[in-house]
Amino acid sequence: MNTTVTTTGMWKGGRSPFNVEYGKLMMWYFLMSDAFTFGAFLIAYGTTRFATNGWPDPNTVFRTYPFGGETHAPLVFVSIMTFILIISSVTMVLAVHEGHAMNKKGVAKYMVLTILGGLAFLGCQAWEWTHLYHEGAWWGRNPFPNADGTISTTNFTNFFFTITGFHGFHVFSGVVINCIMLIMVLRGVFERRGHYLMIEKAGLYWHFVDLVWVFVFTCFYLI
Repeated sequence: MNTTVTTTGMWKGGRSPFNVEYGKLMMWYFLMSDAFTFGAFLIAYGTTRFATNGWPDPNTVFRTYPFGGETHAPLVFVSIMTFILIISSVTMVLAVHEGHAMNKKGVAKYMVLTILGGLAFLGCQAWEWTHLYHEGAWWGRNPFPNADGTISTTNFTNFFFTITGFHGFHVFSGVVINCIMLIMVLRGVFERRGHYLMIEKAGLYWHFVDLVWVFVFTCFYLI
């Protein structure tokens, strides 16, 4: 009796066992390591905050917006920032979708919108940092009292500028990457390759940046 051994579908080292393109797999590895870094920052922030007796009230700290002065609806400006970033994530999804359809013009259009969204977010963050600086807030300086009226430490401003600055650097890097991808799209690089996988990889990074902002937004502005 002859026994036939079937090896169809078995991984022999030549391809990924999960059938994932190498570059995309490496991007996931990078994002995983970056998530650990952001996680360490946010865990340190949460530990410090809840180990401290008093903390500034975000409704008092983040109560202003450009050209409007103070508002009775706190967090309006940062909510607009968050909305802009979420919309840019949607346009990136649409760019990836157009890439799957091999639609060069569609990819270019949505990449431009994604870049504009990233630049708008960075502009908003630059204004917020400038405003807080003029109010006396910076690394090592905290002019905002605790919610109970007691004098606060500099832990709040140190963590705020470090974590939001680290995130802002990621947004800036994403904008640069997207600009490079847009140039390659306009030059027809991906058309000649026959696929738009690079757009999808850039999209993974951009979605990660947007997702991290949700946690940053929650920790600093809501809690």
